[in-house]
Amino acid sequence: QVQLVESGGGLVQAGDSLRLSCAASGRTFTTDTMAWFRQAPGKEREFVASISWTGYSTYYADSVKGRFTISRDNAKNTVYLQMNSLKPEDTAVYYCAARGGTYYATGRSDYRYWGQGTQVTVSS
Repeated sequence: QVQLVESGGGLVQAGDSLRLSCAASGRTFTTDTMAWFRQAPGKEREFVASISWTGYSTYYADSVKGRFTISRDNAKNTVYLQMNSLKPEDTAVYYCAARGGTYYATGRSDYRYWGQGTQVTVSS
């Protein structure tokens, strides 16, 4: 059974940092594009960042560029999202996703596998 399990969410103050992790199991994701999405209450799920299977190519939403960093460790089948300078508007459930194609994909329907999400709450 394919599983993506996110961890690392929590309640922080504006300006703080958090690192999210997504552990993959059930199949090999080392050749997949991995991504993070987020969904705030009452809003659509939106793309945050993606990374190619090699880890050499990344792509970010404008809203997080310069503050968030996506990375991966294929030996551990894990992808990370380092979030710095957090803002209250970053509050959302963060989801890990995987696809077997190019990293330059930002649509929810582009990704086949999804985790259950981890809550990130940033207080002002």
